[in-house]
Amino acid sequence: MADVRSLQRRWRLWRAGAVWGVKAFGWAVQAALETHGTDPQPEKRLSSFAYGGQAVIEGVMMRGQYVAAISVRNPKGTIVTKEIPLKAALYRGRMAKLPFLRGLVMLWDALVLGTSALMWSADVALEEEEDVEFSFEGAAGVGLVLVSVALMLGLFVAIPAAASHAVKDVTGLDSRLAADVIEGVVKLGMLVGYIWLISHMNDVKRLFGYHGAEHKTINAYEAGAELTPENVSAYPIQHPRCGTAFLLTVVFISVAVHILTGRPDGVIALVLARIGLIFPIAGISYEIIRFTSKHLDNPIVRQIVRPNLALQHLTTRQPDLTMIEVGIASLERVLEAERAGVAVPQTRVTEIPAAVQPLGD
Repeated sequence: MADVRSLQRRWRLWRAGAVWGVKAFGWAVQAALETHGTDPQPEKRLSSFAYGGQAVIEGVMMRGQYVAAISVRNPKGTIVTKEIPLKAALYRGRMAKLPFLRGLVMLWDALVLGTSALMWSADVALEEEEDVEFSFEGAAGVGLVLVSVALMLGLFVAIPAAASHAVKDVTGLDSRLAADVIEGVVKLGMLVGYIWLISHMNDVKRLFGYHGAEHKTINAYEAGAELTPENVSAYPIQHPRCGTAFLLTVVFISVAVHILTGRPDGVIALVLARIGLIFPIAGISYEIIRFTSKHLDNPIVRQIVRPNLALQHLTTRQPDLTMIEVGIASLERVLEAERAGVAVPQTRVTEIPAAVQPLGD
């Protein structure tokens, strides 16, 4: 029986990993962003810091300045929450204020944190005893993050670059500008197509439901609403700081950067050049998301972010009240640390009864 449960756990992790490997950058950036968006009732918020997070298996992770909280509904129906103290130097120090560099540094940390959250949520959702910890020093955590990054680079950097080079050779196309545009179109098509395909997997549908719960919870908080499942359910499912918005921004910025930096002739040199540019492109995209989320009252900015919000229809689903309740539980733990102005001294796990119970099958 233990072997069957172990195989079941691994299978669910691999299926969720199909989403995680590609969306890792996006969800991590969403968790790392510290800009603030529109705020109709700013006096009700604790600070101008923008809280965010990601969906995990049967739960939501929220991150603030002091702690990250992962709340997961276990098979008994109760909500289990893990609170993780965050590094002061990284999230509240000078590093968080350096343009371009801050995005890359916080992105890496958020990737490691997100991987840890995903693995831990799988344990809770399947009632496994193993507790998974990842850190910068942990070889397992770093290895999993590197695999996710390699998958992203292969699918959305190397393959589009090689495809555009092949089209250029086969058609005799003599325009580097046209080849760069073709590369961007291939990249966009692969991104949208991949997300559309995996969105039909049952486990991914639930993951996207929790993604919607995370967005609704943040939107309700930023509007100053009381955080109850019924109140939160009325708020929008899209959010301008979503990681999906970051991924789409990366696609468009990459086309502009590639046009400016030139196009090597050989396919190997082209792929290596594209991989070398992805991190500067990510840093630029991070700053653009920061800027647009701070100026949503500008009509031009609102038009700019419309494609980002539209793409979120693929990565979010309307959550039920049980999912929203988990999102609220996660955010409330983060807000407790914000009110206290101090992180928890060490990682801790607590369990509370859920008020909203899942409907029977």
